[in-house]
Amino acid sequence: MTANHKIIEHLRKDDVLYQAIVALNTEIRSELSIDIYHALLSSIVSQQLSTKVAKIIWNRFTGLFVDGYPDAESLLAKEHQILRGIGLSNSKVNYVKNVAEFNLSNDISFDNLQKKSDEEIIEYLTQIKGVGRWTVQMILMFPMDRPNVFPSNDLGIQNAMKKLYNIELEKKELIERMEAIALQWEPHKTMASKYLWKLKDS
Repeated sequence: MTANHKIIEHLRKDDVLYQAIVALNTEIRSELSIDIYHALLSSIVSQQLSTKVAKIIWNRFTGLFVDGYPDAESLLAKEHQILRGIGLSNSKVNYVKNVAEFNLSNDISFDNLQKKSDEEIIEYLTQIKGVGRWTVQMILMFPMDRPNVFPSNDLGIQNAMKKLYNIELEKKELIERMEAIALQWEPHKTMASKYLWKLKDS
């Protein structure tokens, strides 16, 4: 039995989610990446954009740098208007430069972050202006592949759960209900969340 199948078996505790996963019949593979600096830049550039537009702007962004890698010194040296010219908003230009500055004066290496708990990583990286809790949760779930992250403020997760569990509540009560349901998934909230995104798109 693969690790993925073991997790799905664990999610039998929540019959509603389990049946939806079985019907979906899709395996989700995890992809670990150790370049957290790069992942943070990508996340900021991509925020609030469709996948297609985000890819175009990210390619323009990386195309400004030698070997396509926006190292911190080179990024900080780029003029504001050049970065605006590839499609970044004023805010995003400031935010990617904030990440570069933080990277130069703090250790955001995978090895250093891996020593910390999920909440410690959230507290550490949200010191960067422009990097919020949701952004760090995406870093935890994808490049870092932490197993028990549940981004209850994610709109896609909220919509998927409202539909799947037939929930009609206002925001505060909705999140409380979602988090109560998610307790059944521990210690595999990340995989459950990834399946909820798949269910939303299916």
